[in-house]
This record gives sequence, C-alpha cells and structure tokens, in this order.
Amino acid sequence: MEPEKPSFFSTRYIKFLGGRNTFFTLIMLLLIGVVVMVYEKISFVFIPLTVFLGNVILPIILAVIAYYLLRPILRLIEKINIPRVWGILIIFLALIGLITLLVFLVFPFLKAQSIRLVDELPNYLIQLLNSLDTFLRTSFVADYYLQIENDVMDLLKNVPTEISKLFQSTVASIASGITSIVGAVTSFILSIVMVPFILFYLLKDGEKLPQYIMKLFPPRMRDDLHSVFKNIDKQISSYIQGQILVSMCIGFMIYIGFTIIGMDYALLLGVIAMVTSVVPYLGPVIAITPAAIIALVTPHFMLIKLAIVWTVVQLVEGKFISPQIMGKSLHIHPITIIFVLITSGSLFGVPGVILGIPGYAILKVIVSHFYTLFKKRYNRYESNIEKHYEYTNNKVD
Repeated sequence: MEPEKPSFFSTRYIKFLGGRNTFFTLIMLLLIGVVVMVYEKISFVFIPLTVFLGNVILPIILAVIAYYLLRPILRLIEKINIPRVWGILIIFLALIGLITLLVFLVFPFLKAQSIRLVDELPNYLIQLLNSLDTFLRTSFVADYYLQIENDVMDLLKNVPTEISKLFQSTVASIASGITSIVGAVTSFILSIVMVPFILFYLLKDGEKLPQYIMKLFPPRMRDDLHSVFKNIDKQISSYIQGQILVSMCIGFMIYIGFTIIGMDYALLLGVIAMVTSVVPYLGPVIAITPAAIIALVTPHFMLIKLAIVWTVVQLVEGKFISPQIMGKSLHIHPITIIFVLITSGSLFGVPGVILGIPGYAILKVIVSHFYTLFKKRYNRYESNIEKHYEYTNNKVD
C-alpha cells in the first residue's frame, strides 16, 4: 500500500490552526468581507429597498405585537366552535369598542392633565433650580459655585451678539425640518392605517407561515427549522405578553400609590410608567423623572412618600409579578439585557431599545440551535477518542 502523499492541509502549521475546516472558515470570512466592500460601493442600488423596508417595518412590528397579544383570545374563541374569521371580526369589534371607550372616558382626562403638566412644568423647574441655588450657596462648595456662576455670567454677556448669527443659520434648518416632520407624520399615519389589515391576515394565516417557509428548504432540514420556529415563537410570545402585563400592573400600582399619597397627576404619571416600563430597567428610570421633579417642589415630605411608593412597587414587581408572569422564559442575565439595550439603542434609536431584547432572544435561539447541531455532529467522534485513550492506557500499563 502506497504511503499517503503529503498535502497542504497535512502540514504542521495548518494542523495547528485547525486543518481544513479552519482554512474554509477563513475563506468564508474573506468572502463576507468582499461582499461588504462591494455593498459599500453600490449601496445606492438598494435605496428603493431601504425606503420600502423603512415604510413597512413599523406597521409589521405593531401588527406582530398585536398578533401575539390577541392570539390567545382567538384560540379561546375557537374552542367554543366559532370559526376563525368570525372570531377575528369579534376581536376587532371589541377593540373598536374599547378604543372608543378610552377615547371618550379616559383620553379627555389625560389630555387635561397633560396640558396642565406642560403649563406648570416650567414653574416646577424654576422652583427646583431656586431650591438648588439656595442649597449650593450655603453648602461647603459655595466658593466653587460662586466662581462658576461668575464665569457663566461673563459668558452670557456675549450671547446677544451670537443670537442673530444663530437665528440666520437655523431658519433654513427649521424649514427643512418642518418638511421632514410632515413627511414623518404622514408616514406614521399611513403605518397605523395599515396595521389592522396586516393584523387580520396574521391572525388568519399567521400560524401557517412557518410551514410555508419550511417548504422552501430541503426535507432533511425541516425538522430543525420547525424546532427553531417553535422556540422563536415561544420566546417572542412570552416576552410580548409578559412585558405588556407587567407594564399594566406597574402602571396600575403607580396610580394607586400616587393617589394614596396625594401626588398630583397620579393618572398621567401611572400611564407614563406603564408605557415606559415596556423597556426593562431603563423604562422605570424614565418614568420616575417627572414624578421626582414634582415631588421635590411639593411640601409635606412628598419626596419621601414617592420613594416609599416606588420602592414598594419595584419590590412587588420584581419579587412577585415578573416571576409569575414572565418566569424564566428568556434566560437572559440582567447585565446582558442592559448591554443589549445600550447597544441596540445606540445603533437604531428608540426602535432599537424597544426591539433589542426580543431581537436578542431570537438570535440566541438560532445560535443555540446551530451550536447544538454542531455538538451533535462532532460528538460522534467522542466514542472513538475514548476507545483510543483506553487502548493507549492499557498498552502503556
């Protein structure tokens, strides 16, 4: 039998790097880099696609959120032998009635409180700044504070000469900004109008969509794809439904707590807390800010009362509500959540903050499944390796 001829992949250096698989991995990375470089040169070709996705992505996201919230209700309706289409129509009629009720009963009160808060917020800020100024003038940093105040006054003397230049340079920007705002508002209204139509077809055929996608792949891959789609569906459903329920509980508890302690704008602050709590960890910080400003300038130890209410709400939410509703479905460490929120917010702004966690959950499901397949593929060699070591050890003994 002729000895095997040495090849490039049998050299000591290539074996040290991992052999043939590492070589092909490097080639794939090089090809990906080439694709990215080519895309940068011809990115203008994809502008129509970018515009299309920019206009379509918002209604799709809103429809998907509504789909996962309404799908359990539709399944309950189907259990009493009502056809799916009629169940969808019943849900739509109920939603129209609920929205109408909110518009006529709750919205006017929220509108009045919002207008009143916007009118009085400058006064709250002025009182807060005056209190802070009085405190700093009598504190141990008074000398530094007075020096900074003198520097600021010197700087403000030159402001009138710069105002005219600034005004001239910003007039054109304001005009273009108004055009952009009108376009954004129009796009948002069109997106809202599209949501019911997308939602209808999602409720009607959404559960069949994974089957349609799996038919595009070879039969041997369909079992793995089915497992991936099932896990992704479970992750998204658990996150959306759980986060909405937790946010509603937080908003209700904040409203009750602020009403008990006599905080102004209790309903409005509860709604703000409910909306911002959709974003984990960062949302409560945003929600507490207007309440803290109001409490700081309100007498009768309102800040202490606010701290007590907020602490109780966070303890109840963290120890009882979230574990019961959310459970451990996402298996994401809090530090990871914070990093994901910061990164996605820096890359994509407010949509990134809202969608960062479910996007990370989907990516985690896909990567975990591929890693499982990778281990299954290479674990078949472990039995041979164990036999080899047993044979070697016996031979040495």
